[in-house]
Amino acid sequence: MDSTLHTSSDDTPAPAGFKRVTEGKATILFPDTNEVFYNPIQEFNRDISIAAIRTWNEFFQEERSAKLAEKKARKDANAAKRAQEGLDPLPDKEYPEGFDPTAPRGITIMEALSASGLRSIRYAKEIPNVKHILTNDLEADAVVSIKRNADFNGISPDLLEPHQGDAIDVLYQHRDPFKRYDVIDLDPYGGASPFIDGAVQAVSDGGLLCVTCTDLGVLAGTNYTETCFAKYGGHPAKAEFCHEVALRLVLSTLSNSAARYKRHIVPMVSLSIDYYLRVFVRVYSSAAEVKLVASKTSLAYICSGCQSTYTQSLGRVVTTGPKGNKKFSVNTGPPVNQHCEHCDGRFHVAGPMWGKELHSVPFIERMLKHVKDASALYKTQPRILGMLTVCKEEIDAPFYYTANGLSGTVHSTSIPLLKINSALLHQGYKVSGSHASQGSIKTDAPPSAVWDVMRSWVKLNPVKNIRPGSPADKILAVEPKTIANFEMHPDAQSESRKTNLVRYQQNPTKNWGPQARAGGGNKRKAGDDGANTAEGSKSAKLENKAESPASEEPSAAGKTSE
Repeated sequence: MDSTLHTSSDDTPAPAGFKRVTEGKATILFPDTNEVFYNPIQEFNRDISIAAIRTWNEFFQEERSAKLAEKKARKDANAAKRAQEGLDPLPDKEYPEGFDPTAPRGITIMEALSASGLRSIRYAKEIPNVKHILTNDLEADAVVSIKRNADFNGISPDLLEPHQGDAIDVLYQHRDPFKRYDVIDLDPYGGASPFIDGAVQAVSDGGLLCVTCTDLGVLAGTNYTETCFAKYGGHPAKAEFCHEVALRLVLSTLSNSAARYKRHIVPMVSLSIDYYLRVFVRVYSSAAEVKLVASKTSLAYICSGCQSTYTQSLGRVVTTGPKGNKKFSVNTGPPVNQHCEHCDGRFHVAGPMWGKELHSVPFIERMLKHVKDASALYKTQPRILGMLTVCKEEIDAPFYYTANGLSGTVHSTSIPLLKINSALLHQGYKVSGSHASQGSIKTDAPPSAVWDVMRSWVKLNPVKNIRPGSPADKILAVEPKTIANFEMHPDAQSESRKTNLVRYQQNPTKNWGPQARAGGGNKRKAGDDGANTAEGSKSAKLENKAESPASEEPSAAGKTSE
């Protein structure tokens, strides 16, 4: 079924008491009373979700076709063997009249926490080959809104089914492999942790799980470490790279939850966006892969003085014998002493968290091609292209530094980002930025090499008035083992910067950030354990402050210079 063909609502006037809100190919009726949640800032979230699902669908159908071809090859080989032995061929499997097993299979989508139905309506109208969408919300008023908006957009109940229910209950009702959904979208108000256990069971094998978390006051701050551990099974980081740690904590929760049911995750794209996180992971069933979960889970030891960071996986995998048999054991450690070798600071421990790749480069490349080819479909296309390109450029190394942070630690004038990139590249290390922070430096160089670069910088730009015993004093008291070469390296500037892509968007509107919770008081949009209400305004302020990007232009000390 081609889900993109529907009666247009472009010329249909809004009924009395409503106003029209158009986004993508969908036009919803938004009550003047503001009774159902709508956040226009989330258009980027919805745009990139459509692009991700369409990209996943391409891979999903290709994989299905490959399996059918493999099955046919086995069948043909078996038929040839039986013919040689003088046996009659086995009867073909019978299918209902008109059914073509080789045709692309229609996909099913569940939006567990919908509100107005805008997201599901866009999925129905903008994603091809959708067979069924279950659009759920707990509030009766929201379900009425979903029905009204689906009718207004000419979408039949067979394609988009409005449903009232507790999201957790609905997810658990679809754990049976024959009832699972190919795509499950979780976009709650606050954290997604209460819904993850049901979601990893209710998504089909090889399906796509799309998860939003807006509780960055918990995941990226250190005022609610006990809440973070209770919700996500790990501690956050008090560091510049706190948003990457937040992503890894969410992925770890997904991984550990899936492992309980002999399932494992493969991240496709993991994004820190504005005031929230958005991750897209595929979920597979494999008892063998589940054995690797411990080795994919890490702790991070972060120096409180200079933020030098070291990671250690919880599990160890040793391959033995000619057949490559795997032996699983606990790891040894810790990888650090009690005090930092560079500044004598003490270490804080973050995690456990996801320790492997945040993205799939082949998936991002396919997604970029789709978004470039569908420029008319996505209003936020420039930002999607910029963010995905930065993600594709990210090297596979955990966490990142910033030029401001490194300069601040040694009290020097701000080192231009391109100079520190060049110095590390000249020494043979890999360098990239991170989509999670402007002016960031991802590198596989050890902290000792990074601090040698800063020592070399200080020799060229002497520092005055260093407090005795401070991290700067300890670091600069050591002579660099290698004098850095700050000449411009040809790879110091990323392609995304050379082509002027929108990499780090400025706040688009005044009072920009998360909106108020929608609907009645019993709305179960996130785990209501008291933390969300307690964090409220403080977390919103923290999130907006943490996400406000600094200038990328050359400037005085304390500002990143690229």
